[in-house]
Amino acid sequence: MTALYNYPKTALLKRVVPKTRIYDRVQASTALKDKFVAQVDQITWRAKLAPETINLPATKSVPEIQVFRVTLKTDAVHDDVLKAIDRAIPFPILFELEQDGQIQIAAAHKRPSEADAAKWVLSDYLRSDWLPADTPRSPLPVALNLGVLYEQILTALMPIVPQTAESLSARMDRTHALKTKEREISQLKSKLNRETQFNIKMTLHGQLREAQADFEHLKKPE
Repeated sequence: MTALYNYPKTALLKRVVPKTRIYDRVQASTALKDKFVAQVDQITWRAKLAPETINLPATKSVPEIQVFRVTLKTDAVHDDVLKAIDRAIPFPILFELEQDGQIQIAAAHKRPSEADAAKWVLSDYLRSDWLPADTPRSPLPVALNLGVLYEQILTALMPIVPQTAESLSARMDRTHALKTKEREISQLKSKLNRETQFNIKMTLHGQLREAQADFEHLKKPE
């Protein structure tokens, strides 16, 4: 499954979005503006996936899906920049990050707040690997409505094997746990490389094996 899609011509927009429009909508701090200036060259509203553009019915939580192309000046973009764009646009967003002939897809699970339907809740960002910008694109997944389409788009970005009847929220929780476990494994490996005492090294080896087993289980529960 890939997250790099070929959008129907009826959905394409290709409109440049001024950074100042984002600043105004989120009341950006000086520090946030500095990140935009340093990291972002241009923001383009690339496509609009909506009932009138791709002939799929909306759902309450996913009335439309926007696709934004963010051309970068650097080899990475801070999550704060993506969050600002997400906060400024009241619809789920799929980001295409482009830099030096490469492209990365990023998205957070964005859903209406249960406490205030006018506000949106964002998960951590999911990101694909960096791919050559000319990588062949896949058709959009087959879906009955925009909600199902959005779920499939997010699932394609997750480093886990989806389980039957597993909800999107459960998949997101498992993805977050996987990333946390990945950081734990990295920390244990660093400690192991620095440690010189045999007994402590053996203890760390045991902790590392356990963490790696947990990691594999989170990726594909039995």
